[in-house]
Amino acid sequence: MADAKVIPFDDDRSRGSAAQRPPRRRGTGNRRTGGEQPVPVRELHGAGEARDDAARDAGDLQALPGGTAAPDDTPVPGEERRADAGGLERRIAGGLAFLRRRLTGDYEVDDFGYDEELTDQVLMSLLRPVYEKYFRVEVKGVENIPADGGALIVANHSGTLPLDGLMMQVAVHDHHPAGRHLRLLAADLVFVLPVVNELARKLGHTLACAEDAERLLAQGELVGVMPEGFKGIGKPFSERYKLQRFGRGGFVSTALRHGAPIIPCSIVGAEEIYPMLGNAKTLARVLGFPYFPLTPTFPWLGPLGAVPLPTKWTIQFGEPIPTDGYPPEAAEDPMLMFNLTDQVREQIQHTLYKLLVQRRSVFF
Repeated sequence: MADAKVIPFDDDRSRGSAAQRPPRRRGTGNRRTGGEQPVPVRELHGAGEARDDAARDAGDLQALPGGTAAPDDTPVPGEERRADAGGLERRIAGGLAFLRRRLTGDYEVDDFGYDEELTDQVLMSLLRPVYEKYFRVEVKGVENIPADGGALIVANHSGTLPLDGLMMQVAVHDHHPAGRHLRLLAADLVFVLPVVNELARKLGHTLACAEDAERLLAQGELVGVMPEGFKGIGKPFSERYKLQRFGRGGFVSTALRHGAPIIPCSIVGAEEIYPMLGNAKTLARVLGFPYFPLTPTFPWLGPLGAVPLPTKWTIQFGEPIPTDGYPPEAAEDPMLMFNLTDQVREQIQHTLYKLLVQRRSVFF
């Protein structure tokens, strides 16, 4: 959702903890102390009953079908239901507390309009099923993202609609050990569309400009940029996975000013969700859009044609390119910016080709 104009809900899955669970029931049989013991009369009823009784007499074991035994930590009937009920009660209580804070205005929003609580509790939980079940995203190299401090993630852009940026946000948040949030730089068009504008701000998106990017990096945020912009998501299907021009390299200058590492990111799978076979340029100009896509399903099938194809995605984060070793004046060196921009672009393109070779199917 970034434009080339840049110069440029974790649901509470907790169940009752060990300390909160009711004490486990121990075996009630008497332990044997060795020596000759009288043969119990119950043994006359069959070897099967004798084995069951022996297991109960062991105290620490509970008899299972077939004479096998399991340790005493096997949950007693009803214990799991009680734990589930306790977890459900906590989730309901958490949900009610969340609603109370929303209604009373007791929540924080930063200068860019980012609402971390709403993102974690609601927006991420809405995107997660699409990420996990529909596109089945596989993530690689998340360890290349620093645990803290400012960093710039630079990714390829594709898919006709900018769903790749949203999936990248979920990938970082759900797979990074520190659960970091990715703040995306988005195109002007995003912030003039009703509803989309408000949701984008709440998710942490901001305008794709050097000033906003620098402020976020100075605050130690993880910033995401897609320098191809509309040239990337609006390219024809015949040019899929061929990177477009990376603007003027403004993202490199921003990273150099703050000594923030640049992390190349390659996304495979987004190109095929809306195969763009044509572009109705006249209609696009009338509507004020950068392009109007013609796909095998849109606009021919109406709203149904807007449903993306369920492709299988891979997102790979490459090794960071450090920028903290350059002097302050390096941010104004056009040759250095060109070289670093080309290095980032080549690394993303090389990884795209490698992932495509490894991919056996678009959908599986």
